[in-house]
Amino acid sequence: MTERSLDELGPVDYIVVEFPAGASNFTGEMAAELLALVDSGTTRVMDTLILTKNQDGAVEAAELADVGELGELQGLEAQLAELLAEEDVEHLAAAMEPGSTAGVLIWENLWAAPFASAARRSGGQLIANGRIPIQAIIASIEADEASATEGA
Repeated sequence: MTERSLDELGPVDYIVVEFPAGASNFTGEMAAELLALVDSGTTRVMDTLILTKNQDGAVEAAELADVGELGELQGLEAQLAELLAEEDVEHLAAAMEPGSTAGVLIWENLWAAPFASAARRSGGQLIANGRIPIQAIIASIEADEASATEGA
């Protein structure tokens, strides 16, 4: 975090990817795509966690380095900032199913950093952001197509 000033940061996002019991794979295709985003300068990984929710609802959090063999992801570990607090972990784990494992990823959108810096220099500040679930986009497109077919 010290290599760049706070004024130069881009927007920061997070995702939680849940896997059913015994089916987690953090070193396969998903890891390769993440590394491609990092290598291309599109994103910078800021923090990661692996959450495991037992059948009784108890949650265990592990850092990336504690997981074992990570392959090429091992190189990301030295760059992480450990941003998540215990309350954050509890909040994120609330959405998990008992018996599941989830990967939490926090990243900076490097591609948007110049715009974000310009907005701050202009006196602006980010006051809201969000994501549209892909299922909602698909449903909207399908509804539009159905409406167009009925009107034809």
